[in-house]
Amino acid sequence: MDEKQDTFYNLSERIEDAFPEIDSDISTDLFKTDSEYADLRKQADELQRTHPFIEQILEGNGAITLSAAEHEVLLRNLNLKNQIDDAERRHIYFRGHTDNFAYLKKIGAI
Repeated sequence: MDEKQDTFYNLSERIEDAFPEIDSDISTDLFKTDSEYADLRKQADELQRTHPFIEQILEGNGAITLSAAEHEVLLRNLNLKNQIDDAERRHIYFRGHTDNFAYLKKIGAI
């Protein structure tokens, strides 16, 4: 097998190298094509924009005290993030099946 074919057949290495771009493409694709996903992202972005303490909690350091209302906002934001992550993982799962099928057809396995 020549080097070009070896590189083509080393799918796991190709995917690993391209994963950051694939992951970004999936998020962008979902935002453009799935209105529910886009709505979740907009809600999460809006919560973080209007409640800067969320970023301080997630990215900062040191002690933070929350009011009951802020705690409720934080829980809402975390719930939105979980729903966003679930949608992205589902999309990755199904995209993997689609890509695998196309790859198997291309190499003549099916």
